[in-house]
Amino acid sequence: MPRDNPIGPESRLRLAALGIRLLSLAYEGVLLFGIVFVAAYLFLGLARDAQSGLARLVFQVYVLAVCATYFVFCWTRSGQTLPMKTWHIRLVTEQGKPLAVDRAFLRYLLAVPGVVSGIGVLWAFIDHDRQFLHDRLAKTRIVRIDEQRDEGRGTRNE
Repeated sequence: MPRDNPIGPESRLRLAALGIRLLSLAYEGVLLFGIVFVAAYLFLGLARDAQSGLARLVFQVYVLAVCATYFVFCWTRSGQTLPMKTWHIRLVTEQGKPLAVDRAFLRYLLAVPGVVSGIGVLWAFIDHDRQFLHDRLAKTRIVRIDEQRDEGRGTRNE
């Protein structure tokens, strides 16, 4: 059941329903697979081997950096990744403002272990606002974007 929680006194933004956020997270996983696949292909094309030792550590840091770049860029540019645009949700601060780079990077650093372990996602089932743990700690919110209709033709403005 979606909850109508205002982000600020003057804001009409609503927190996105947990089901929508979980669907977006699943879509994000599919998209991220492609990004990591291409990044790994480029890295292994140059390094040839990253199965052990320093090359493996460098590869792991590289993949995490590629993912961080993708998320931080999207979150600070528009507040949305492609799956978030599809589901009409946006990432904002608790005050409903766009994220700065430092806040977006903090959220990424908190989200990686939370999502990989599952704890950050399971937290949403016990949180009073149904927020993920990384959103609660980073002081961010995923909000629903109200669809705006073009008065002349009845279509959505993007």
